[in-house]
Amino acid sequence: MVYQYLGHKSLLMLSCIIVDDEKLALDLLEDYIRNIPFLKLIKRCNNAMDAMDAASKQNIDLIFSDIEMQGLNGMQLIKTLPVKPMFIMITAYKTYASEGYELDVIDYLLKPVSYERFVKACNKALAHYNAQQKNVQIADHVFFHADYSLIKVLLDEVLYVEGVKDYVKIHYTINKKPLLVRHSMKGIEEIFPSSKFIRIHKSYIINATCITAVRKNSLFLKELELPVSEQYRDAITVLTNRKL
Repeated sequence: MVYQYLGHKSLLMLSCIIVDDEKLALDLLEDYIRNIPFLKLIKRCNNAMDAMDAASKQNIDLIFSDIEMQGLNGMQLIKTLPVKPMFIMITAYKTYASEGYELDVIDYLLKPVSYERFVKACNKALAHYNAQQKNVQIADHVFFHADYSLIKVLLDEVLYVEGVKDYVKIHYTINKKPLLVRHSMKGIEEIFPSSKFIRIHKSYIINATCITAVRKNSLFLKELELPVSEQYRDAITVLTNRKL
């Protein structure tokens, strides 16, 4: 999960509300949010009308909402709000997914939602928020959920990320044991700043500042050689201003 400082002075916090007509679902979401450093829970709402009222009175960045509720459902809530914050939809039904993405929903979570999947959705929301902001400084570190803890990873210390099935292995520039995290390579691409990290292969994302040499089908990070697949050669071409 990403945790960012603006101007190195104030901690970026996304204000959020949760909407569900089931108390246990609200309790679970509140518990999850309590462990996300960049989220600030503003209000619990047990129906869409309460959510509309809260959004009209305060600046809300993100809404976690169930879809099937009495009265207005979650999709109708999105369509009704004049100023639309980011939405993460949470439901027991898969049938709403296509409609949700048409409404630019950040993510679509199926109940029961695991904490790891919730963290991934929150990371997507923060990455989207940062992309929409002007003159916002790039976060210099990322928090990942691993070994029952939140592990801080300084981006300047990341040499490359390796995809290993359903996990990624974060390798450091310093003499430090790689960190194994349950995450996707696509998710890493969304979280890590594209100005510094580029994908060179289905299994590798590298810190571009650490490149020491480039060949047609590979590149070097110090003494380490990694493959460059044809699909990602254009990224290296743009970086080096030279056709491979």
